Amino acid sequence: MELAAGPLTHRRILKIAVPVVLSNATVPILGAVDTGVVGQLGAAAPIGAVGVGAITLSTVYWIFGFLRMGTAGLAAQAIGARDEAEVAAILTRVLMIAGAAGITLIALQSAIFWAAFRLAPASDEVEGLARAYMAVRLWSAPAAIAMYGIGGWLVARENTVGLFVMQLGANGLNIALSLWFVLGLGWGVEGVALATVISEWVGLSIGLWLTRAAFAVPAWRDWARVFDAARLRHMAMVNTDILIRSVILMAGFTSFIYLGADYGDRVLAANQILLQFLYITAYAMDGFAFAAEALIGQATGARSTGRVRRAAVMTSEWGFGTCAVLSAGFAIGGPWLIDVMTTAEGVREVARDYLPWMIAAPVLGCASWMLDGIFIGATRSRDMRNMMIVSGIFYLGCLVLFLPLFGNHGLWASLILFFVMRGLTLGARYPALERAASG
Repeated sequence: MELAAGPLTHRRILKIAVPVVLSNATVPILGAVDTGVVGQLGAAAPIGAVGVGAITLSTVYWIFGFLRMGTAGLAAQAIGARDEAEVAAILTRVLMIAGAAGITLIALQSAIFWAAFRLAPASDEVEGLARAYMAVRLWSAPAAIAMYGIGGWLVARENTVGLFVMQLGANGLNIALSLWFVLGLGWGVEGVALATVISEWVGLSIGLWLTRAAFAVPAWRDWARVFDAARLRHMAMVNTDILIRSVILMAGFTSFIYLGADYGDRVLAANQILLQFLYITAYAMDGFAFAAEALIGQATGARSTGRVRRAAVMTSEWGFGTCAVLSAGFAIGGPWLIDVMTTAEGVREVARDYLPWMIAAPVLGCASWMLDGIFIGATRSRDMRNMMIVSGIFYLGCLVLFLPLFGNHGLWASLILFFVMRGLTLGARYPALERAASG
């Protein structure tokens, strides 16, 4: 199994980032297609139901997002240290965790549904449709979680072309099946969910094929290494910190959706449509954040402070440029995108009212996305956890202050300021990251 190496150049960054940007582009396109498909039904409730159902399961799944982030950092550092056996063993640990987690979620689905609608009851129609959607979609939980870990492993190896193949295969199939099941067969929100279930299992199959090189290394089944106490403790520490960070982050997004439901089905649907703009930004930024994960992780494993700094600066330059382009694009094409995603005129009008927040979001949130990648690569998980706690408390304070005064505009302001605070707090901890990289 060949380990990545070579000088740090802009070409190398783009070689990592561009396939990620292309593969991630299929994810918001998928979200937009799912929203647009149910939007063709001409009612707000199906759009809101898919939004509530998807954000609920995304919240649950992204609790296990530590598998992607932790795997990327740990595997990249093992690559930087030229530890081929550990790179293979990490993949085995990840797949075992994913399988156990997915089976557990399927067993607990009734409790998940109960908790979701106790926290944020929607209208009877939206709740009924959302329950139907989630009941189908949960059956691919093991595959969805495993793909996070495989994705992180591929990023660490700079095999982002493989990541592109896996996501394009899964999401392309999902889009095709959603169109067929909903518009062709008339299966409604259950059709959207079934399309996702099938595509996620296919995506896992592609991912396992892409990681086959690891299974050619005996260490993948070297159980003494796989279950080595010291390595497991370190992995558990990193992943626990990232888990706490992810729970707080997803709580912010979930509370945003649920609090928006209090303003009626049209606002809920409009917020769901505008979130697609935010997802487009996040997934575009992932290309350069993932490049930072791989390159900074390898530099940390090699104990090179200079390479850490160079990787942070060079990847961030690309990230900030991308955000500026996205803000301009949303300003010019935002109204058209809204019209494409729904035929409900009332939802269109509401979404246009809040579009300025999406124009501002890429530039204001850029630092938070890039610093996430930098800190993941260095496995500075404790800083990520602590700074997210600070930012989460700040977000809560913004909600308390702004919601009574500004309603849904206050909700959007709170979310954007949440991003800003994440960037500021992580930026304050960056000097310590550099100092630790030297050993």
